[in-house]
Amino acid sequence: MSRLRQAVDDYLALRRSLGFKLRDYDWYLHDFAGYVEAAGASTVTAELAVAWAQLPGPGAHPAYLGQRLCVVRGFARHLKAFEPATEVPSADLLHWQACRAVPYIYTDTDIAALMAAARDLSPRLRAATYETLVGLLSVTGARVSELMNLDRQDVDWDEGVLVIRYTKFNKCREVALHQSTLEALRAYSKVRDELCPVPKAQSFFVNTLGKRLVYVTAHQVFHRLVRSVGLEARSKSGLPRLHDLRHTFACSTLVSWYKAGLDVKAQMPLLSTWMGHDRPENSFWYISAVPELLALAGQRREQATKNRRQP
Repeated sequence: MSRLRQAVDDYLALRRSLGFKLRDYDWYLHDFAGYVEAAGASTVTAELAVAWAQLPGPGAHPAYLGQRLCVVRGFARHLKAFEPATEVPSADLLHWQACRAVPYIYTDTDIAALMAAARDLSPRLRAATYETLVGLLSVTGARVSELMNLDRQDVDWDEGVLVIRYTKFNKCREVALHQSTLEALRAYSKVRDELCPVPKAQSFFVNTLGKRLVYVTAHQVFHRLVRSVGLEARSKSGLPRLHDLRHTFACSTLVSWYKAGLDVKAQMPLLSTWMGHDRPENSFWYISAVPELLALAGQRREQATKNRRQP
C-alpha cells in the first residue's frame, strides 16, 4: 500500500472513531489518491484536488463537484499536520451556495393515494413493503434511512415503540407508536414472513430478494408512485420526495399543537427530540409556511394582541 493510500485509511479510521459515518468517503479518497499517484506528484496540491474534483465534467451539478472537493479538503487538512508541504484547497474553490429545496407538504389525501398506489405494485411483497414504509414515514417523521435500517428486533411490540439506533449525530431514540400503527406493522410482518420465510437480512423491511431496502431503489419506486397518482411539483425545486414526508410530519405536528391551544414554542424541544435532532433550532428547517399553519399562527397572534389591549 502506498504512503498516500495509508494516510487515507488512517484519516478515515480516525474520523469514524469519533462517530462520523463518512459514507462514500472511501471511494472518493482512494480514487483521489490514485489520481495523485498517476500524476506522479509527491504531495497533495490544490491544483490536483480541483482537477480531480472536476473529473465528472461540465455536465455534473456544481454541488456535486463542490462536494468532491470538500471531501478532499478535509483529508488535506489532516494530512498537512504530518506533511507540511500539503496544500489545502481554499473553501472559495468550486463553492456552491446550496439552496433549500422547497418541501412538498403532502395532504392526508395525497398520502392515502400514495399508499393505495403502492398496493397496486407487483409482486405482492413489494406492494406491502412500500405501502407500509410510506405510512410509517408519514406518522413517525423518521428519516428514510432510519426506517430502512430497522431490524426486526427494533420493533418493541410489548412497549409499542420503534428503537432507532445510531442514526444521525450517532444518537439512539425510541419512537412511540399508535395502536393502529402497530396493527399495520403486524399485518406487514405477517405478509413479509409468508412471502419471504427465509430472508437474507434481518431487516424489518425487505425487498423482493429478502434483502434490506436500498436507498436509491426506494426513491425510484416512490417517484413512480408520485407519477401514478398525478402529484406535480409546486416549484422547480419542489418535486415530491420521500424526505418531504418528514417535513409534512413536522408541519402537521405544529398544526395539531396550535389547534389544541398548546404553547408551541415550549413544545419545540419535544419535536426536536422526536425527530432525532441534537438541538431544537434544527427542527425549524422542517417547518414550512403552509396556509393552515399560517392561519392558526395569525389567529394566535391576533388573540394575543387583543388580550394586551384589554384593561
